[in-house]
Amino acid sequence: MSGGAGARLAWALWLVGAGLFVASLVIDVTSWAQNSGLLAVGVPFVTFGAFLAARRPRNPIGWLFGGWGTVMAAMAFAAAYVQRGLVLQPGSLPGPDWVAWAFAVIWHPAFALLVFVLLLFPHGHLPSPRWRPVAWLTVAAYGTMAVAAALSPPSVAQLYFPEARGAFAVPGAEIAKTVFDWTLLPAQVGLLGVAGLTALVVKLRRARGDERQQLKWFVFTVVVVVVTFVAGIFVLGDGRLFPVFGAIPAAAVLAILRYRLYDIDRIINRTLVYTVLTALLGMGYAVVIVVSSQLVGPGSSLSVAAATLGMAALFRPARWRIQDSVDRRFNRQRYDAAETVRAFGARLRDQVDLETVSAELLAVVNQTVEPSKVSLWLRR
Repeated sequence: MSGGAGARLAWALWLVGAGLFVASLVIDVTSWAQNSGLLAVGVPFVTFGAFLAARRPRNPIGWLFGGWGTVMAAMAFAAAYVQRGLVLQPGSLPGPDWVAWAFAVIWHPAFALLVFVLLLFPHGHLPSPRWRPVAWLTVAAYGTMAVAAALSPPSVAQLYFPEARGAFAVPGAEIAKTVFDWTLLPAQVGLLGVAGLTALVVKLRRARGDERQQLKWFVFTVVVVVVTFVAGIFVLGDGRLFPVFGAIPAAAVLAILRYRLYDIDRIINRTLVYTVLTALLGMGYAVVIVVSSQLVGPGSSLSVAAATLGMAALFRPARWRIQDSVDRRFNRQRYDAAETVRAFGARLRDQVDLETVSAELLAVVNQTVEPSKVSLWLRR
């Protein structure tokens, strides 16, 4: 896939996910609280997945992230649809039982996407060819769950929506439900928990240099997330700790920002800076509007003008401070280089000896730019 086609497809996937999230709120505005876990997981996955897939369309990690986030968006839409069609306003929407059935068919098998994220991160291939049976077992196990859920309405659908009556009846539905039950726990614990984490640990032990640093924080976060989720299933009896999966894309972003994974750290750096800057200026604008309205009266053009001028004056210093903070935390090499140049500039103002200045200039260039060779020519 070409870069342009991959970028268009990736952002189209993001639009689908965002549209489903918005549609879920339009159908049932009260679903915000009910679907908060899906939103907390889906939004970062679909956004980061689209960005990564657009940048590196040949690497499957971005597509897996985006696919998982889109599934979360579809689940939020289905939950809002069924809630309104079966509980809040029965009969107001067509086919809520079919939507509940689709939810049950997609929900647990979608965890296969997460298994492949763990197996393939960060470069898009398995730890070794010996892991291919694990990949095929993942496809077989989660595919069996999908088929079993599809053939057992309404029993599987009622796990999520007790009001669901079943979209249709199939002979042998109880057998299919038994197959689903017997496949669910081994798949979630064995494949997602044990196999996925083992693959990451194997890659971490084999990695060296920057790749090891890239994997370190991601592996640590994924281990905590998966162990917490699996332990919650055993202790609490359900998957209510599911929102912890939202930490996985955050860990991937950390790996990219701190250790230049996929060579897109500069783009994400700028995105992070301007996102924080926009949020701070927006809040500051609102505060100034409220305060000035109390002083000169609501609806006054003077308060709007004062807020606009104030935020315009703060834009450049705020951007510098935020950029400096982000560089210090996530782009240390650039921050150290900038500090070296500043220190050299300060010394240069007090230094008059040409040989000393030349030596210090070459040292600064070597330290900041790190060229393979450097020479200095001075015109007489």
